[in-house]
Amino acid sequence: MITPDIVTAVSISKQAIGPEGSLTLLENISLNIRRGESVAITGTSGAGKSTLLGILAGLDTASSGHVELNGINISELDEDGRARLRAEQVGFVFQSFHLLPSFTALENVMLPLELANHPDAEKSARAVLNRVGLGPRLHHYPNQLSGGEQQRVAIARAFVMNPTILFADEPTGNLDQNTGQQIIDLLFKLNDEHDTTLVLVTHDRDLSSRCDRQIRLDSGRIVP
Repeated sequence: MITPDIVTAVSISKQAIGPEGSLTLLENISLNIRRGESVAITGTSGAGKSTLLGILAGLDTASSGHVELNGINISELDEDGRARLRAEQVGFVFQSFHLLPSFTALENVMLPLELANHPDAEKSARAVLNRVGLGPRLHHYPNQLSGGEQQRVAIARAFVMNPTILFADEPTGNLDQNTGQQIIDLLFKLNDEHDTTLVLVTHDRDLSSRCDRQIRLDSGRIVP
């Protein structure tokens, strides 16, 4: 049986204005990602990896071309429409965690559930925090947690809504090697359990080698 595509990008280009004029960040990117697949986007710094990830996830818009996410052309949606789509189908894990400093671990994970009017946000948040090994740290604030623990909170927050697809931007970038390996193992374990499509940007060879496929960028283009 053919697995359907969950992401389709067609002729994506992205320009930005810099001090010296127009800059091309991405040029004519076309790709497909199948449902349930894990894909690493790799390349040197400045290759356009995070820009591409942001466009695929609906966090940014392309200058030309279009992206379909789970059959929806997100290039035709306004910001409110893209925000609704992200809330319903997309999870995010970032290098810098992006936790709210005045919220506890539990409150950070409860937040997307509460925004979606989930009937039992606290119970669901507790369950997923226990799942990532943070049961004893529910009421700690981000500044009371190690980097690895903060990333576990971010992963719990990403998976608590059971997203169709999870985007991760350098999820091990701020972690030491041992902690990074634990986060890699956790990402793939949860990804397998939830049957989530995983798309990540990384310089980490251990992380990229665990993926089903790698897409390498150089100067804003896909290269072999």
